Amino acid sequence: MFEELVKALAFVLEAYAVAGFVFAAIFVSVGAQRVDSEARGSRITFRLLIAPGVAAFWPMLLVRWIRGATEPPVERNRHRMQHQVSCKMWQVSI
Repeated sequence: MFEELVKALAFVLEAYAVAGFVFAAIFVSVGAQRVDSEARGSRITFRLLIAPGVAAFWPMLLVRWIRGATEPPVERNRHRMQHQVSCKMWQVSI
């Protein structure tokens, strides 16, 4: 029972990795410049550098590519929110 579970998990991880590397090969050559405008005209060294990350995070990048996003999303964390509040307060005080 446990051995079958481990084999199934290994198969799922292997399939995820294979899908990731296939997607990375396509995305690095075509999709990177469509999803991020800063990647336009980038060299092969940059594309080789991002390939492992693309292979790991391929589902997220695939969704962004399908949606047609052209810029990375803006972070919405506590630090940025506090900065926005302080900037508004600064503008009001001037």
